[in-house]
Amino acid sequence: MRTLLITASVLLMLGLCSEASAQSTRPGFGATLYQDDGGWGTTFRTWAPHADAIYVTGSFNDWATNTHPLVAEPGDLWSLDVPAVWAGHQYQFIVLNDGNTYWRNDPHARAVTSSNGASIIINPDQHQWGEPFEIPNWNELVIYELHPGTFGVNENLFPGNFEGIRNRLDYLVDLGINAIEFMPLNEFAGDQSWGYNPAHIFSVESYYGGPAAFKTLVDACHERGIAVLVDVVFNHLGPSDLGCWQFDGWSENELGGIYFYNDDRAHTPWGSTRPDFGREEVRNWLHDAVMQWFDEYRIDGIRMDGTRWIEWTDAGNNPDGWSWMQWINDELNTWYPEKLIAAEDMSSNHWITKPTNEGGAGFDSQWDPWFVHPVREVVESNDDDWRNMWTIHDAITYTYNGSPFQRVIYTESHDEVANGRSRVPEAIWPGNADSWFSKKRSTLAAGVLFTSPGIPMIFQGQEFLEDGFFNDAEPLDWERADTYTGITALYRDLIHLRLNRSGHTRGLTGPNVNVHHVNDWDKVIAWHRWMDGGTGDDVVIVANFRNQVWDDYRIGLPRSGEWKVRFNSDLDGYDESFDNHQSEDVVAEPIAWDGMEWSTSVKFGPYSMIILSQSPACPTDLNGDQAVSVDDLLMVIASWGTDAADVTGDGVTDVNDLLEVIGTFGDCP
Repeated sequence: MRTLLITASVLLMLGLCSEASAQSTRPGFGATLYQDDGGWGTTFRTWAPHADAIYVTGSFNDWATNTHPLVAEPGDLWSLDVPAVWAGHQYQFIVLNDGNTYWRNDPHARAVTSSNGASIIINPDQHQWGEPFEIPNWNELVIYELHPGTFGVNENLFPGNFEGIRNRLDYLVDLGINAIEFMPLNEFAGDQSWGYNPAHIFSVESYYGGPAAFKTLVDACHERGIAVLVDVVFNHLGPSDLGCWQFDGWSENELGGIYFYNDDRAHTPWGSTRPDFGREEVRNWLHDAVMQWFDEYRIDGIRMDGTRWIEWTDAGNNPDGWSWMQWINDELNTWYPEKLIAAEDMSSNHWITKPTNEGGAGFDSQWDPWFVHPVREVVESNDDDWRNMWTIHDAITYTYNGSPFQRVIYTESHDEVANGRSRVPEAIWPGNADSWFSKKRSTLAAGVLFTSPGIPMIFQGQEFLEDGFFNDAEPLDWERADTYTGITALYRDLIHLRLNRSGHTRGLTGPNVNVHHVNDWDKVIAWHRWMDGGTGDDVVIVANFRNQVWDDYRIGLPRSGEWKVRFNSDLDGYDESFDNHQSEDVVAEPIAWDGMEWSTSVKFGPYSMIILSQSPACPTDLNGDQAVSVDDLLMVIASWGTDAADVTGDGVTDVNDLLEVIGTFGDCP
């Protein structure tokens, strides 16, 4: 009696989950554990169409070179069941081709000792998972992009690792973050890298902690309500330490062999290592690497790097790559429809996020260059007169296919704070990122980010004014988190408003926006956000892009009644250098303005933003004056024994209603 240890990904390959599985008869590849009457064993299987013979060697046979020959199978596959081999054993394949001998790592290895070390057998089902987790609705996501090696540092370790990240999770929870996007985690050459040079696409970087440590981190994130997103890189591989390079000894034009294009289509800006998206075996290999993240690591989404280099090659349009992306997204929509699948195409290509049944690539969202570049250009300029409010208007309102959540918006990312570009405060005043101008205009850009439709994202350290540019050899400067606690508080307040944590800014989670005020002369812009409209939903944002104070500036409002200032970026509580130009709560006047029937006069400081919204009705505010006071108490007493002042819902006004009113004395939120 033999029992295979197989995860959902293998079930998919075997066609046991559903008739919808795209590959219904594919066997499991790599090293698959099994149990039979004799105990543990491992099935080794690999694809090598040009091999004359293949052996498996490892710590289980003292690295013998000829004791365990694999058996040829149909489809250019080779396999062998080896008893008494279990998780933790190291192994490699020895491939013979035309008199040559090649030692190769397993292209499906779930773990390696290092990028140029040996493959390791693991039990993918060994981790004891916590409670099931559901990613927040996409309109309620706030993403924090981080690099494990520079974020997850501690006083004893650099580069950082998964344990170091886990120690910082409560900080992210306090900030309000509900999704982390990890820069690539697949095994790469060396211990320091951005991660965009994957050497082993099924293995988690060993220096960060490997598979077990990452699963523990995923659980820790989920326990705190944080979704886990992972960058994946398939537009090129490596180019160094590639175990799959010329895997079975065959290649053409001195290129990569069976897993790669072997003509002009191989060439990318990062090396001639573009996978062969037209070859069925390679398409399956890449597909399984994607599915493993969801099946075995229970992540909540991916961001596919450089999709432009999948759909295009130096030879032109690449239909192989486009159809592969369509297949992947169809598979993920079938098995994991709630997960977020984003693309980094950066070409403003609406077809990237169109459904596959309309000819699109089928991604859920994509990184949006039409937000980051215009907003940065406006806030980084030193000339107030040059700032164009219509540029900001277009950045706020841009959509893909009419859906604002088909775009991920940001002002800083790993790409935008390196490669010749620095952090926003640094770009505003090079060498003086701590200046008043840098603080004011970078936080103004953050205000635009969190109040615009889309999925907002910030990059590690942005919330405490990290300066300079991103470098994987320099740890995040956590001392700045202690120095600029006020700036962090500003980001925290913006995030909490964006997520409607207090119940009076629901509109910031909605798809609707109307930029109703564009004053390009005075550099003031205002916009209205809403989900369904009404008190607690409608939100109005006013942003001042000039170094000028306004004490009497009229703005149109969508509704009558009182409007409260929920956020003022000019408060000196955020930074002692800020002007603290207070903006007061206002009442809408029946004066038509900005195409609206109501308007009011507001105050705001230089390079500042204010956010206005109305309070939902308080159940205990019986006279509707936006406050619970003695007047409401008297109404309860006057209605005793009737249902006229019943606030508890039990049908009668009694002592319970009296206590409820007393317990909520004060202004409505």
